[in-house]
Amino acid sequence: MKISTILSEENIIKATINTIFRFFKQNMMFTISAIAAVLTMFFVPPDKNYIGYFDFKTLVCLFCVLIIVRALSAAELFSWLAGKLISLCGNLRSVTLILTFITLCGSLLITNDMALLAFLPLGYYVLKQAKAEKYLAYLFIVLTMAANLGGMLTPFGNPQNLYLFSFYSIDTLEFFKIMLPPFAVSVALTIICCLPMPPVKIQNIAAPNTPDSRKITVYLLLFVIVILSIFRILPYPIALIAPIIIAFFNRKTLREADYPLILTFCAFFVFSGNLSRIPAVETFLGDLVNQYTLLTSIGVSQIISNVPAAVLLSKFTDNYSQILLGVNIGGVGTPIASLASLITIRYFIKYQPGKGLKFAKIFAILNLIFLAVLMQIFAVIL
Repeated sequence: MKISTILSEENIIKATINTIFRFFKQNMMFTISAIAAVLTMFFVPPDKNYIGYFDFKTLVCLFCVLIIVRALSAAELFSWLAGKLISLCGNLRSVTLILTFITLCGSLLITNDMALLAFLPLGYYVLKQAKAEKYLAYLFIVLTMAANLGGMLTPFGNPQNLYLFSFYSIDTLEFFKIMLPPFAVSVALTIICCLPMPPVKIQNIAAPNTPDSRKITVYLLLFVIVILSIFRILPYPIALIAPIIIAFFNRKTLREADYPLILTFCAFFVFSGNLSRIPAVETFLGDLVNQYTLLTSIGVSQIISNVPAAVLLSKFTDNYSQILLGVNIGGVGTPIASLASLITIRYFIKYQPGKGLKFAKIFAILNLIFLAVLMQIFAVIL
């Protein structure tokens, strides 16, 4: 074998290893969940019961939502809508209110993480235009709280809602009845958080590109089909028509979907399923969740984030209303309380390198204060 061939193969191996390490480093939540799942396998070796861990409806619907949202974003619908709204305002405080409003609305329809992916860059662009980048940390924190709390109102707004809605087969009207009060309170508090922004004037915002109306129409129709599947009006396998059709318009969209999020769900299905079969853990968590469902849901969310908390705790109680409230309210707090918060930190470091640690501290302090206020309010209401 030639030396050049050997060196070429070594370079390929090194490149592959580096790619794998980079993937795990960039997707820490998946990495942690995968390690946790593997560790539990030492206590519960793989068997035929593993297949029962997975909620396939959640996985299929989540995949379809992510694909459609990515397609709509690639078609520049979100930036166009946001740009149109922002062009109506003349100062930073008004723009902050509008950005918060569209992030709230976006999280209701396209999930909290996708809303942040769509609107955080726009927020940075606005501050850059206004020469007010010193307010970037505060703006990003407010938008993140808006995304995490705004998505609680719909079954597909937050990933944990999609899972719990499917797992417990919650009635649609009952779901809205449970989530409307915390949503209303959260919206009011989030709007109040916008008011400290100064009325700095903003000028010369470039007109957004007009999106392709033909593509947008097709994507929105597919989104309706997926929503009908989520609400159990259509069989959920029909939702898979969405990624198939989208592939004809933009095959790249399929490659750019948030697959690490789907893999994270799979890993935590294994992790939580195995934990529920370990007698000591089942007894401890079962007692804790049944006595303090809301507080346990909030607390566990702060440690392992609200999506895996929902998957884990659902194995130990039928009190879905308290888990729903807990994992949604628990989306604010520590930087890892919600997967979407990690997106915010990643974007902030991208725009202001070297300030990530300071931002994470400010993020945690403001979010924990917000969480304490929410818990105090609901201690009175509930």
